[in-house]
Amino acid sequence: MKNMNWPNRLSILRIMLVPVCVLLLHFQNIPCRIAALCVFSIAAATDFVDGWMARKYNLVTNFGKFIDPVADKLLVLSTLIALCGIDKIPAWVCIVILFRELAVDGLRLVAVEQGKVIAAGKLGKIKTVTQIVAIIFYLLFGCRFGDVSFIGIVGTIAVCAAVVMTLWSGVDYFVRNRSVLSMGEEKAQ
Repeated sequence: MKNMNWPNRLSILRIMLVPVCVLLLHFQNIPCRIAALCVFSIAAATDFVDGWMARKYNLVTNFGKFIDPVADKLLVLSTLIALCGIDKIPAWVCIVILFRELAVDGLRLVAVEQGKVIAAGKLGKIKTVTQIVAIIFYLLFGCRFGDVSFIGIVGTIAVCAAVVMTLWSGVDYFVRNRSVLSMGEEKAQ
């Protein structure tokens, strides 16, 4: 890590914080949930800081383009799966988000084979923010999806908003980059 720039170090730190957050959630008590909230929040903050730093100081690297989205997905998906495992959110939420991430990554791989790069779009960034906000809400209040209390209803709305943004941004990626898929069909014929 000696020759690695600071944005990439922050991405690596984010990955290293994932198992800590998941482990803390496993214990299912208030102090561990609050600690998980702190760890998750610090990890999520590194996502914004590393991107800002890379752009501001011209520290964008190929490794950074690879590791940053991997770190984001590991953080969000691992925490969502942990919340599912302790019965805070339903499995279908994790499945929808995982499906979208795999589909978009598949589209990006097809684009790379054609010499194109699909950059993260504005909706993709909004999607990540809504997912992070929903997770922070669940970690902060310890509510359960579908609870009829005020906090439970707000939490359910936050998760549903994250799912809607996840699907919307996924559809947007495919619509904006449909030429990548049609070019692949032409080459196959």
